[in-house]
Amino acid sequence: MFDERLPSWVWVDALMRRVQIAGASCFVLQKGDRERGDVIVKVADLQGSARVYVPRTSMEGTRIFSDVRLQGVGESEREADEYVSRARNRDSDLWVIEIEDREARHFLTEDIEAPAD
Repeated sequence: MFDERLPSWVWVDALMRRVQIAGASCFVLQKGDRERGDVIVKVADLQGSARVYVPRTSMEGTRIFSDVRLQGVGESEREADEYVSRARNRDSDLWVIEIEDREARHFLTEDIEAPAD
């Protein structure tokens, strides 16, 4: 099966542009494999809360993102940072992106799997 997913660096660049155009801040905390590295997105609201989104493949074979609250990770920035740190230690090809936005917007265009609020 042919994977039509964009190279990671192109996807990251597009995400960063969406964030910047909306007036929020975006940082690459870790560069992963340029072509195939997975991307974790941390969104900090600048008031001590954060959410982390990780990629996965849906049952239909499309790329979606999952909010790690589904895995029992809380919304404190400390818990988010701990989760990201563990993920970085497991995967050196991983991209880690941090978005700082007072409205806690993730700017992802993919479907999001998240707990009901």
